[in-house]
Amino acid sequence: MKGELDPQVAQLLDLLNEYDISLSGDVAESRQQLDRMLELAGDDPVDVGRVADVTIPADGRELPARAYVPAGEGPFPTVAFFHGGGFVLGSLDGYDNLCRLLAKRSDCLVVSVDYRLAPEHPWPAALEDAYAATNWLASNAERFSGDGDRLAVAGDSAGGNLSATVSLLARERGMPDIDGQILLYPATTYLEPMDSRAENASGYFLTAEDLLWFLDQYIENELDAHNPLAFPLAARDLTDLPSAFVMTNGFDPLRDEGIAYADRLREAGVAVEHTNYESMIHGFLNMEGIVDRAYDGIDEIAAYLRDELGE
Repeated sequence: MKGELDPQVAQLLDLLNEYDISLSGDVAESRQQLDRMLELAGDDPVDVGRVADVTIPADGRELPARAYVPAGEGPFPTVAFFHGGGFVLGSLDGYDNLCRLLAKRSDCLVVSVDYRLAPEHPWPAALEDAYAATNWLASNAERFSGDGDRLAVAGDSAGGNLSATVSLLARERGMPDIDGQILLYPATTYLEPMDSRAENASGYFLTAEDLLWFLDQYIENELDAHNPLAFPLAARDLTDLPSAFVMTNGFDPLRDEGIAYADRLREAGVAVEHTNYESMIHGFLNMEGIVDRAYDGIDEIAAYLRDELGE
C-alpha cells in the first residue's frame, strides 16, 4: 500500500522544512501555520459560476459557510463539505480552491461548512454543526441552485471523520437522506493501534505526535473516544449507510484506519470504492500548486460524485 515517495511531494516536504511548518503545540500558532502551508502549496483559485458566503442556522447559532455554484443550469447535486485540520485547525479560506475545483469538475453545488473547532469546542460540537448543516441543505439547497434530494457529505482528514459520523447520525435520527459519503484520508479511530501510525510517524507532513495532539484537543474524556459518533471504526453496526468513496495515501499515518473503515463498510453491505495513492502524503489534495497528482485525486472524486449523484 506504499510505493516510492512522489518527487514533487519530496520537494514540498523540503519547502515545509525550510519554513519550519509545524501543526501542533500552540493552538493559535498552529492555525497560522496551516494557513501558511496551504498558501505555499496551493494554486491560483479557479473560476466557478458563483461563490457566496452564507450562514446556516444551527440550534440558535449561525454557522458560516461558503457556497460554490457551478456554471450552467441547475439544479445541481449538492455536497456538504467539511474541511480538515485535526478538528482544531482549518478554515473556509484555506479550503477555497479545493472546493472550487470540486464544484467545477463534478458539476455539483459544494457548500463548505465552518464548523466549531476544538479545544474551544470539543466533541460533539463539530459533529452537531456538520449534521445541522447537512440537514439544512437537504431542504434549502435550491437557494444556491442545488438539489437537496441528491446529497452527499465530503471531507478530508477530520472532515472525512465528520462525513462518516454525520452519515451514522443521520441514520440514527432518520434524516436527512444522504446518497454518498466521500471520506478523504479520514480519521476513524482514536485508540486502535495502526501500523501506519508507526510506519509514517514522522517526516511526511502530518506526524503521529501531531495526530495525538489533535485528538487530545477534540476528546475530553476516554469514554467519548469509544463513541462511534466520535470515531466511526468503533461502530458495531455499519449497515444501511450511504455508499462510500474512501481515499487513503501510502505515506500517511491515517492510511490503515481509512482502509480498515472501508473494509468494515464493505463487510456491512455498503457499496465502497477505495483508492490508495501509494506515493502521496496526508493532505495532498490541498497541495495542487506543487503536486500534480492532486488534480488526479480531485478528478477521481469528481467522477465518483457525477456517477453517484447524477440524474
